[in-house]
Amino acid sequence: MADRIPSSVLFCCDYNSVRSPMAEGILKQLHGKRIYVQSAGVRHEREIDGFSIAVCAEIGVELTRHRSRSFEEMEEWGDEIDGYDLIVALSPASLRFAQEYTRLHAVEVEYWPIFDPSGLGETREEKLTAYRQSRDQIMERIKGRF
Repeated sequence: MADRIPSSVLFCCDYNSVRSPMAEGILKQLHGKRIYVQSAGVRHEREIDGFSIAVCAEIGVELTRHRSRSFEEMEEWGDEIDGYDLIVALSPASLRFAQEYTRLHAVEVEYWPIFDPSGLGETREEKLTAYRQSRDQIMERIKGRF
């Protein structure tokens, strides 16, 4: 799988509020309609993070309309996880969840350990710097993989 471009990708992290929405938006920007891409979280307790929206806007990726959702909600809404060619886990919790899921479904899983910038920094600029680092890590991984 690692040497071919999948037709569908699901990015996941803990809450679908920081890393996975950034990854979804960046991949959509770079590959448009060539790759179907969505994102989800292990849990759904938070909305999209404002700092994620801000740092993605800096590179022309629009996240203001993103609505956080969990794996469970995806399936309730008819978006079957086993319909994806690749799940990219961005956090240890989402990796464990994705690996457990593959016990029942034939889905390829990759782990990209992207650090969680939420809670880092004291000032707005320090926070933005941390979020930019995560965004840039995601961008590098996406460009290298796809």
